[in-house]
Amino acid sequence: MPSDPAAALSALLRSSTIHDHEEYLKAANAALKANKSDITSQHTRVVALLSLDRFEDAVRAIGEGGDRLAEQCVLEKTYAFYKIGKLEEATALLESAGDKDRGLEHLAAQVAYRADRFGDAIQIYDRLARSEDLGDEENDVTINRRAVAAQMVWQGVGVQEVDEDDLDTFELCYNVACAHIARGNFDKASELLQRAARLCDGSDELTDEDKQAEMQPILAQQAYVYAKLGKTKEATDLYKSLSQAGTEDQDLTLVVGNNQSILDAETTNPFLVQRKADALSQKAHNAKLFKYQSDILARNSLVVDLNAQKVDGISKRTAGSLSKAQMPSTQASNNSLSVLNAAAGAHGLSEGELPRKLQDMLRKSSDDLGLALTIVQVQLKQGKIGAALSTLEAFLARLEAKEEAHAKDARFSPGVVALNVSLMRNQGREASAKTELVKSARYWKDRPAGFATALLREAGIELLRSSSSEELDLAGSAFEKLFKENHGTHIAAAGLVASLATSDPQKAEQYIGQLPAVNDLIGAVDVKSLIATGVASLPKLSAAPKRRATDDDADTKAAKKRRKRKLPENYDPNKTPDPERWLPLRDRSSYRPKGKKGKKKVAESTQGGVAKEEEKLGLVGGGDVKVERAPAAGAASKKKKKGKK
Repeated sequence: MPSDPAAALSALLRSSTIHDHEEYLKAANAALKANKSDITSQHTRVVALLSLDRFEDAVRAIGEGGDRLAEQCVLEKTYAFYKIGKLEEATALLESAGDKDRGLEHLAAQVAYRADRFGDAIQIYDRLARSEDLGDEENDVTINRRAVAAQMVWQGVGVQEVDEDDLDTFELCYNVACAHIARGNFDKASELLQRAARLCDGSDELTDEDKQAEMQPILAQQAYVYAKLGKTKEATDLYKSLSQAGTEDQDLTLVVGNNQSILDAETTNPFLVQRKADALSQKAHNAKLFKYQSDILARNSLVVDLNAQKVDGISKRTAGSLSKAQMPSTQASNNSLSVLNAAAGAHGLSEGELPRKLQDMLRKSSDDLGLALTIVQVQLKQGKIGAALSTLEAFLARLEAKEEAHAKDARFSPGVVALNVSLMRNQGREASAKTELVKSARYWKDRPAGFATALLREAGIELLRSSSSEELDLAGSAFEKLFKENHGTHIAAAGLVASLATSDPQKAEQYIGQLPAVNDLIGAVDVKSLIATGVASLPKLSAAPKRRATDDDADTKAAKKRRKRKLPENYDPNKTPDPERWLPLRDRSSYRPKGKKGKKKVAESTQGGVAKEEEKLGLVGGGDVKVERAPAAGAASKKKKKGKK
């Protein structure tokens, strides 16, 4: 080896048989002792430190090298920031770099992916995929783009294009399986994960150690799918095997530990659960989780503490976090904190006291969307649908009166609009529900659709039923926006054709070619079976459900059939009916009682009896009064008393 350290380093770098980064580092340090300003030695030391996973030392070495080394090591410094989790610093460094080469483009996509900026990441990968000199990078770009697209499905801001014909690697199978999990297709996801495991195990390019490392996230995702499918035993066994195997991936360890503790049916003591959760949360400090994962872990920790009766602590922690948040908020993390804060504030109250306490809390925090939805949920659980709708409408009216953009986004967020429309339809307010959809469509048609894609689609379908030209134009605008942002889906194309058919037929024709062929749509339809089944008709909402008729019901109905009335045999239509036919028998003029008691009773009655004699006596001052005449003395003496003989 030459005596000159710089020459020795140069000779070492030219050697193609030595790949010991420790040797590179030693040679670079020796060269720097002789000449601290040697840019080649400085650069070599930085690369060697990165290869040895000493990322913080690499950043320090770049800082010690001065501006010249910093300008030459933009890629290396950005990569070091990315690996130690300083994503904001990495992003700022990339923005200051100006024009980026392909290496920086790949790194920029990775930084955007880890920073939850999936839209930026997929744009970079699309740009890389369109370049002519893609070469050997094609496979990596395809795999990484599928991973980003799967994350966008999780966030509800994208549509994963699934072409299962080219799933020839375990990475592609895994990424597409994640997209199916995000959509809730767990059976298909399980099938793809098993295929990914087989491809990984049969790979000739991986060592046994690499295979074990790659299999762990696949098995962890398979365990999650088992849990969602209700196969608790299989999921628990997989999580236990992963825990026993051990891994250096702190993110995977944290996720596996959290899911395993949730599925552990033996742990029923809330204080024991709280102790295990504290031990698990200590591992989260150095983990590099996505935001939605860290939010779930933070929420689980609060729920565990609440079950352990740490009510005051939960109130203070959630209130402190909510005071720093911008309200109203559409972020799930902030609204989850609102729900937990409400649960702690109303802890121990009865069912009747709970709504009043929550309403008092809402008066103090009138813009808290999570709290308002909590009240609506409580009222729905108690069967008070009208009260729930009134609460929601009053809250939305307050938001609609505000001018801030975040308040408008919360007011017209798809979930809130869907809840409002469903409650209105439950109460039979179809016109109000349509008005709500129209207002929402007008709001989102001039903004990026993002997660409002489903809302625009449903609003457009509702507006297509209208005969108003203005509402049809609004439906066309909604479907045109969906068509552009979702790369021409069939539903958007059909909506465009339907909305433009009467107003602009020429424009509608250019979208007809985007529609699928009729034979493709009805090819698998059994027409004869449909005809034999008949036409199904849905009952009206106001109609009560009816029980299906049986043979016994038919017999009962026949037995209860009323007999047809018949006229009397001696009925003469020319003879005048007796006018006293409706009177009781004893009140008719033809009534003749039998026996002494009957005749006496008739004699004492007004009808058919002896009339009593009356006379009029005059009054002084005018007028007279009718009085009954007393019977004669002779008449009374005629009646003999029965005496003893």
